Amino acid sequence: MKTIETEADVLNALKELRQIDKRLHPVIDLAGDVPIRRRAPGFEGLAEIVVSQQLSKASANAIWTRLLETVRPLDASRVLDAEDERLRSAGLSAGKVRTLRACANAERNGLDFDALADKHPDDAMTVLTAIKGIGPWTAEVYLLFCLGHPDIFPAGDLALQHAVRDALGLDERPGDKALREIASAWSPHRGVAARLFWRYYGVTRRRDAVPV
Repeated sequence: MKTIETEADVLNALKELRQIDKRLHPVIDLAGDVPIRRRAPGFEGLAEIVVSQQLSKASANAIWTRLLETVRPLDASRVLDAEDERLRSAGLSAGKVRTLRACANAERNGLDFDALADKHPDDAMTVLTAIKGIGPWTAEVYLLFCLGHPDIFPAGDLALQHAVRDALGLDERPGDKALREIASAWSPHRGVAARLFWRYYGVTRRRDAVPV
């Protein structure tokens, strides 16, 4: 599959999504420009997503900025060398310190986070979620924004669940399983569909909920 690399890739996928599901016409029209928001692959990109877990955008950005100032450059080796107190001083919880160390150890033991782009997404998900502290949401967001995978939809994301409920007029907010079933109709462009609904959420609720 061709990865999402440019704004043109997003626009082309949106055109195809219009053909796939007519319910998306008003969503696309209201959302307006859908940004690509790619991040660099590798340890630092994954670390940024770990920091953003279960936090508001503002809080995550503040902690991420402090972490970059505390550990320079932010790489696996320096994270492993840093004392817990130093990492916690940036605002990281004890759990996120453990997760970052687990990611760093995985890289030290030979895992190439960049190379996951060459794997089937199911295989890449298996590799990532084997790291303690990395759940499906974190793995999917990494594949989506750092590796540009075109067909990933983080159905466990609350903003996406709310956005799909509002946009499609559903009676209830779909849970992870239900949203995955809904999103299956948007394959092979679920990555752009996710971006679309995050953008829709931002426009309708005036709150940026994109995790990176």
